[in-house]
Amino acid sequence: MAYQTITIDKRHKGVAWITVDNPPTNAIGEELMQELEAAADELTMDNAVRVVVIASNHEKIFLAGADLKGMIQNTGEEQDEDNIIAGKSARMQACFHRFATMPKPVIAAINGHALGGGCELAMACDFRIMGKGRIGLSELSLGLIPGAGGTQRMTHLLGQAKATELIMTAKQIEAAEAERIGLVNMAVDPVNLEAETTAFAEQLAEGAVHAMGLAKRAINAADGPIEEGLEVEANAFSETFMTDEPSIGLAAFFQKEKPQFIK
Repeated sequence: MAYQTITIDKRHKGVAWITVDNPPTNAIGEELMQELEAAADELTMDNAVRVVVIASNHEKIFLAGADLKGMIQNTGEEQDEDNIIAGKSARMQACFHRFATMPKPVIAAINGHALGGGCELAMACDFRIMGKGRIGLSELSLGLIPGAGGTQRMTHLLGQAKATELIMTAKQIEAAEAERIGLVNMAVDPVNLEAETTAFAEQLAEGAVHAMGLAKRAINAADGPIEEGLEVEANAFSETFMTDEPSIGLAAFFQKEKPQFIK
């Protein structure tokens, strides 16, 4: 399909870049969410794509968050306001969850501010590599709370104590601190962000990507009761043998060679 707010660039070794370009601020509106979902479907179905990177074409902003003007316009209307606002929250949650559950590794290449919804989309990715800008859940400074998965994902990433601190103070942190506390995986020189992300994405792409997707499913199941998570893990483990990845990996192990998962 023809995209208006994003571009898709399928690069070397099966690494596909989704670049958000929704001026002036990369605000998260309905059109962008629809196109992100369409991109998730396209790249999931494309077997040549092994790793997905989400980046921004904006010089200073990764993603700006939700379209707040649209929310304000609904406030005070006679229609069921609570349902309208809850629907907007659920809509963003569903969009971001597509990347959290995509059966391929997803990397957020953060080249500017990732605040509010931008932080929430980044946390829905499997990895976060950050160059410049600030990251955080800034909603409390507006009298709101994170509504696109932020309260859940930040708690899972950082633990309840640290997540509570960052959410309730609406603190915005730089890349180095974000790496130190585990909110991002790597803080890099902004000049090298694309190169560092590319190198990491290609390293992942050389691995057993189908097994990574199954591991991702099992990791996500760790949010629930351990009995359910163990069942998901066992089923996912069994599914690994539905591809040729185990035979490639095991044969290389016994031959003391590097496995070649890319055909």
